[in-house]
Amino acid sequence: MRMLLAIDESENAQRAARYVGSLLRESRDVVVTLFHVLKPMPRALLEHGGSENPDTEAQLSMQLHEEQETWLKQEREAECPVLKQACEALARSGFDVSRVNMKFGHEDDVAGTILEEARLGQHDTIVVGRSGTSRMRRLFGGGVTDHLLHDAKGLAIWIIE
Repeated sequence: MRMLLAIDESENAQRAARYVGSLLRESRDVVVTLFHVLKPMPRALLEHGGSENPDTEAQLSMQLHEEQETWLKQEREAECPVLKQACEALARSGFDVSRVNMKFGHEDDVAGTILEEARLGQHDTIVVGRSGTSRMRRLFGGGVTDHLLHDAKGLAIWIIE
């Protein structure tokens, strides 16, 4: 069984890690991927100004790619403690961390990024901690959890509160 545990900075995400760890610590066939979606890439790094000169265009494209990679590396390093904290919560719960993977995603659409990772990684279950939502958002939907529930065809969803 492959589980994708979506992690953010919230207490509910840490609670979800503790819950998964304590519930599944004896299940030797469970592999957990801790997954954190980084903030969106800055607009300035999405495209360069372009040039009609093919050599300049190639140079600008290469420079943009390098700047994107640098940004991703810096964001991963800055956000890595979020995943480490969740991994420690799993370990404290008795879950064998040799069965834990850590990954990052980055897109504007957090729910879509989580779903894409779940499908690409062939996960069976997505686990999320319910984030604090306003009464209006709960009534009309629109949060990450609501999008996951709506679009996660063929996947089990665990929502930990």
